[in-house]
Amino acid sequence: MAAHTLRGLCQLKLLAARFSQRAAAGTEYRSAYSLDKLYPPQQDGAACPVFQEEKQPGALDIPLARLTVSYCRSSGPGGQHVNKVNTKAEVRFHLASADWIPEAVRQKMASMHRNKINRAGELIVNSEESRYQMRNLAICLEKIRTMVTEATEKPKVVSKETTQQFIERVEKMNRERLRQKKIHSNIKQSRKADFD
Repeated sequence: MAAHTLRGLCQLKLLAARFSQRAAAGTEYRSAYSLDKLYPPQQDGAACPVFQEEKQPGALDIPLARLTVSYCRSSGPGGQHVNKVNTKAEVRFHLASADWIPEAVRQKMASMHRNKINRAGELIVNSEESRYQMRNLAICLEKIRTMVTEATEKPKVVSKETTQQFIERVEKMNRERLRQKKIHSNIKQSRKADFD
């Protein structure tokens, strides 16, 4: 029993020494989900919205200073944890004045996502998928990025041949449907008894 207690005290002293070394060196513990690790700052001071290893050319830079981020209690996973901690992330920004999104894309986003825009003209995105605040914030930013990329995609142009094939298929299906109805009608007519 005494050896067990002595071992526990030694481990506590080692941990205390390690934390005091970190404090002396000026480093502090940061979670893997902290905002500066998920979105490390760039040279110009803005935050990078894409993880460093996943950085793609032409990826959208979302200025975090222009967003309003709030947290509240979540109904997502986490058991009793969700009753005590504000993990649900809600990100909002004024869509009409978001100059980091091109004007045509903003108009298309306003029509595509009009049910997510409030009366003040703010686009509201929220996430409660995770039990971690920063992961939910990252999911919200990814949703905004997806909305912008969906709005920038141009609609596919359908060729005349494809349109003609589609029309022919629909007409063929309608003819087959009417033929089956006629067969079914004849069967039902033959079952009727004639009492005259």
